[in-house]
Amino acid sequence: MTSVAGLLAGAFSMGAGEFISMLSQREMFEYQIAQERDELQRYPAEEAEELALIYAARGIPIEEARDIAAHLIANPEKALDTLAREELGLNPDDLGSPIGAALSSFVAFVIGASMPLIPFLLAGGNKGVILAAAISATALFIVGALLSLFSGKSAWWSGLRMLAIGAAAAAATYGIGSLFNVATS
Repeated sequence: MTSVAGLLAGAFSMGAGEFISMLSQREMFEYQIAQERDELQRYPAEEAEELALIYAARGIPIEEARDIAAHLIANPEKALDTLAREELGLNPDDLGSPIGAALSSFVAFVIGASMPLIPFLLAGGNKGVILAAAISATALFIVGALLSLFSGKSAWWSGLRMLAIGAAAAAATYGIGSLFNVATS
């Protein structure tokens, strides 16, 4: 039961950490957008020129860029949306959900931590440890190989790298447990 408590403690910790991280990021983005809104109200001509320079840097002739910027600045909501995207690099419609991130992190941790836990709970003893290690190693390799789809790296290289990192983490955990005389059965 200690392992189940550890799984839940880790899942709640990961979920809480992800929640506060996403909440802080969202608050920072909202603050930046609020500052941009304030600047747009106080200095519309300067913000229009700033936007024109952004467009000019992308190859639009400066006079045409100024016309586009003036047209956008005439509509404050459209101007704020455009400035957030062009100047701040933010999409105001997609700042992220702290609750969604927390739930995703919680569920992902539970799934990942369950892989080695379930066989250990079912088989127990050395057989459970060996089965848990085999399942964990297989899962680590598969996840690493799947990540290669997004990185363009070799599936073998990515799988072996993930397996090596997981093995190092497991060895460190085992070593720390041994220092504190924690038994595995």
